[in-house]
Amino acid sequence: MTQPADRTTLGILFMLAFCIFAPMMDALAKATPEVVPVPQIVAFRFAIQVAILLPLAAMLGHSLRTGLRDTLLHFGRAFALLAATGCFFTALRYMPIADAISIFFVEPFILILLGALFLGEPVGWRRLSACAVGFGGALLVIRPSFSDLGLVALLPLGTAALFSVYMLMTRAMARRQHPLVLQTHTALAATALILPVLWLFDGSGHALLDPVWPEGRALWTLAGVGVMATISHLFLTYALRLAPAGTVAPMQYLEIVGATVIGYFAFADFPTPLTWVGIAIIVGSGLYIFERERRLDLRTRIPPPPP
Repeated sequence: MTQPADRTTLGILFMLAFCIFAPMMDALAKATPEVVPVPQIVAFRFAIQVAILLPLAAMLGHSLRTGLRDTLLHFGRAFALLAATGCFFTALRYMPIADAISIFFVEPFILILLGALFLGEPVGWRRLSACAVGFGGALLVIRPSFSDLGLVALLPLGTAALFSVYMLMTRAMARRQHPLVLQTHTALAATALILPVLWLFDGSGHALLDPVWPEGRALWTLAGVGVMATISHLFLTYALRLAPAGTVAPMQYLEIVGATVIGYFAFADFPTPLTWVGIAIIVGSGLYIFERERRLDLRTRIPPPPP
């Protein structure tokens, strides 16, 4: 069954909006003063999402009741997303936004490999080759950052791996629950996991974990992170709901463009020529995989000819 053209167009517009708003969230996280520890930025990101989505879900009549198995899955998904967000926000303190996002986009390759390893999903040599080429492109982006920053340059790669785990767990629940309900549960579980950590380290003097009272610019950037995260992920959710994933998913690479523009004007960061080569390889490999998945999906949907 095909989507009506107007719904597909709206889905594409939502994905374009996501590619604009998501880098804004990253820029606000990067602009937050370093005196604010990363776990506190992450806590604001999810707590504000709860404050926005919880009443929205109630207003739209969505029930948040869930069984024990799904509750455990929600907390597992939330933990993976918490760790992924923490890795990425930490990387942004030291790396240009476009570089970090480019490295993160090896996530589709990791997702394919994990799906084959844990779910038994078939993976042919073409997709494995595309994954290898994509990882090679990521190394071109990582190498100069690694020589300057050390292990910090690997944090976006950790983000991609953790986000792939989050996506695998989401696959197990997406058909049973509305996307808005899933996001609300994720935000609730993530907030429940991160707040006790901040409370435990409050006043400890530990620079990486001791929360501070946000003032001035920090107050605005923390609030902006939460608002932009909520808006961007709602755009993403409804883009995937209104249009086929094969249509809108490749457009997510436009996020690199948004990140480059925002990084240049906000922080005077611009990718090096070698980084652009790596970005082109990652994007090309990813688009090849998306196109091959689309063709395979169409092939399975076309009924066999009558005898």
